[in-house]
Amino acid sequence: MRPFQGVSNWIEIINNRFGTDYHIRWYIILVAFLVVPLGIGRTLKFLVPVSAFGIIFIIFGLAVTCYYALIDLPPIKERNYVATPEEIPVFFSTIVFAMEGIGTVLPIEKSMKNPDHFRGIRGVLSISMTLIVTLYSAIGFLGYLKFGEKTEANITLNLPHNWLSEIVKLLVALSILFTYGLQFCVPTEIVWDQIKHKFNSKNDNIAYYVMRGGLILGTVVIALIIPNLGPFIGIVGALCLATLGLFIPSVIEIVTFWEEEANCWRLSKNIFIMLFSLMTTISGCSISIQEVIKTYLH
Repeated sequence: MRPFQGVSNWIEIINNRFGTDYHIRWYIILVAFLVVPLGIGRTLKFLVPVSAFGIIFIIFGLAVTCYYALIDLPPIKERNYVATPEEIPVFFSTIVFAMEGIGTVLPIEKSMKNPDHFRGIRGVLSISMTLIVTLYSAIGFLGYLKFGEKTEANITLNLPHNWLSEIVKLLVALSILFTYGLQFCVPTEIVWDQIKHKFNSKNDNIAYYVMRGGLILGTVVIALIIPNLGPFIGIVGALCLATLGLFIPSVIEIVTFWEEEANCWRLSKNIFIMLFSLMTTISGCSISIQEVIKTYLH
């Protein structure tokens, strides 16, 4: 579903340049023609370089976004310091949704020449996560300070209508598109492991690519059915990612090290994470479901 999160950028660029007003589903179909060839690749040696271009595009887009956000900043006292109680669960759910890249951690570590360089304080994971948290915090703070309650879910839509902003919107949309294959690698490998025994060695490559293409088209169909992903992001973050990314790993660590010498810090940490996950799941789902009902049934 990731590449279709950037459809709003495509819509604004095309509408501004050509004066069109097509339904969003036509743009989703257009993006689908780009998604299939970029998502069909199998090996990380192909996917990582393509994803690297996406990272370069997003860095440029973030730099320009920060530049515009820093122009004529209003006094900070004009903004609300704390969100309303109803908005806080959605905030936590959205943050958890940002962990979607966690599924690529183990495959990347496994494919590294020196996997030991991946972990540790100065490892690839620690450095990259520090950069990610810093960027999320900076963009979130500056974006809200600049645009206030008018801040869009996709902050590039708040940028002024000029050629530089349109380049940024295009590059951000392309960055999401180029990183799709890498994000899609894990679920396809999980599905393939469950069905590959049904095919002989002569046909397994064909079967794999048919399976992968089918899954890609499945995401296209979902995007066509639910073109407005905003209300569903909170549900996915609260229900799926909070469970798979927080609750279950904590349970696994407790069970794995249960027979070892008692470690109060480890146990306390995991209990805290599990409670936080449950809180995020219950509150985030309830609020997000209300948003879905408001969006699609009213």
